[in-house]
Amino acid sequence: MQIAFLGSSASWYLRDLARAAGRQHTIVPVEFDSIASHIEHEHNVVRATQANGDTLALSDFDAVLVRTMPPGSLEQVVFRMDALAAVEASGVRVVNPPKAIEAAVDKYLTTARLAGIGLPVPRTIACQQADAAMEAFATLGGDVVVKPIFGGEGRGITRLSDEALALRAFRMLEQLGAVIYVQEFVDHDGSDLRVLWVGDRWVAIRRRNALDWRTNVACGAQAEPCEPTAEVLDLARRATAAVGAQIAGVDLLARPDGSWTILEVNAVPGWQATSRATGVDVAALVIEYLEM
Repeated sequence: MQIAFLGSSASWYLRDLARAAGRQHTIVPVEFDSIASHIEHEHNVVRATQANGDTLALSDFDAVLVRTMPPGSLEQVVFRMDALAAVEASGVRVVNPPKAIEAAVDKYLTTARLAGIGLPVPRTIACQQADAAMEAFATLGGDVVVKPIFGGEGRGITRLSDEALALRAFRMLEQLGAVIYVQEFVDHDGSDLRVLWVGDRWVAIRRRNALDWRTNVACGAQAEPCEPTAEVLDLARRATAAVGAQIAGVDLLARPDGSWTILEVNAVPGWQATSRATGVDVAALVIEYLEM
């Protein structure tokens, strides 16, 4: 198979996938910002330019694996998703599909979809004005987590429990033209679960952070293997399906009463910590899934 790797040529994940693919498949790195679409008559050919100047048509690949969603303007992000949709329409398998990436990259849309099918999520209020955000702050108990709509690995996430600091933060976000996405702070024991789905197979870890309320490995959490309950697996499976993903990382948090809440569904999930903690060759699982 010829597999286009949409991500940085310096990525650890590119090297890991190339190792897992061995000589059976070829993994070719493609940078998102090199994508261009050539439309003529009834044809729409999506191309990418490599560092050496070679131009590749993504429709010539057997599969396209999306391994990043770099920052960009609204126009750039929309164009990238439209281009991926055109590649998918040409008959090339795109993993994850652009519609799944669009849903999962948007925290508001993800939360709304999960809640819409009855899955447990933190109480959430999204608004655009500081005054409305202050009302949300009070409604959610005066202890909230503010997150950027787009982003991952705990970046840009802030916990606010001081009214004056909250007002200052909300006013700044309003001035920046941001959506103010506010969730209740869910009390927890300093750990969460990450269930990584690859097709119908899963690998799970527990992440613990004794120094920070954020449980992301990027924020210092330590990962250990975990055997999730049937309930947790069902929640993670349904959350993955809700955004239409085929490969996804689902983060779940246990409340003090033992019930679970779903924090996030990541359609471009990392697996470095998961492989290290569990000994499972996740890259091999991804390659096997692309072979199906």
